[in-house]
Amino acid sequence: MQLNENIRKLTIEIIANLVNIKNQMYEQILKPAGIKKEQFVKLKGFRNADGKLYTKREIGVMLLEGFDNPIEEKKFIKTVIKIAANWNKFHLAENEYTARATVQKAREVLNTIEIMEATELQLLEEEKKREKLRIKELKAREEQKLEISKQSKLLLMMFDEMAKTKDNPQKKGYLLEQLVNMLFQLYDIALLESFRRNNGGEQIDGAFKLDGWHYIVEMKWTNQLTDMSQLDSLYGKVARSGKQTMGLFISINGWSTNVVPLMKQSPDKSIFLMDGYDLRVVLSGEIDLIELLQKKIAKFNLLSEPYIGANVLI
Repeated sequence: MQLNENIRKLTIEIIANLVNIKNQMYEQILKPAGIKKEQFVKLKGFRNADGKLYTKREIGVMLLEGFDNPIEEKKFIKTVIKIAANWNKFHLAENEYTARATVQKAREVLNTIEIMEATELQLLEEEKKREKLRIKELKAREEQKLEISKQSKLLLMMFDEMAKTKDNPQKKGYLLEQLVNMLFQLYDIALLESFRRNNGGEQIDGAFKLDGWHYIVEMKWTNQLTDMSQLDSLYGKVARSGKQTMGLFISINGWSTNVVPLMKQSPDKSIFLMDGYDLRVVLSGEIDLIELLQKKIAKFNLLSEPYIGANVLI
């Protein structure tokens, strides 16, 4: 319940109008509302600037001004209004019609207060639920971070072992696909494993969805640097996909020197690049995979830079 001047004025009107005699007013209204006898007696003995004893109205004003605790003030005001809303002792009033009008106003205000309190309670419950959900989500994220850190260390060991392998590039490429798939799964990114499409005419190393866009992934781990002809193959696959599709080319050992300049010259800005260093930085926990991808995509879209290394983005 939010107190305002109208509610405070009504409280004073109730104290002033419902009971004519001060002692009866105390017994019928102030005492049930929690005012102690000593406090009432003290106020009843006060005199105003004209030297006259305080009226019931002045006593009401002093009572409201005397509350230091807003919670206690709210409790007192609501109790007084509740008493008035259920009032039927109109014979105690100096003016019955004024008392009845005050009681009618108290009933209207009490109804408003109860609606307000119900709304506040509902909002409070909703806020508690949101806070519980927030804490639960924070806990889940922390647990996920710990799990990512733990599993990433294992994948990093796998990556470093693969780097030592000199022979069987086909097996190395297959293991890279497995590693990237496991890494994406750690971050709850669904990465489609290698598949064929267009009646088996196209081999796709992988695909994933991020922020509403689909990405076709090409992966290479060969001793030779990736050249533009290999990227042209991915350009074709992206072009034959839906409009909201881009490409990610992961080349562990990087690209020949003409690749990035040629990509920047091309009007088709649909592929961005990752290398082995980018991948290793993610596996070592220096940057979050999703954060790295989002930053690379942002730089690509805004600056037309198909490759900016993780060392610059961290």
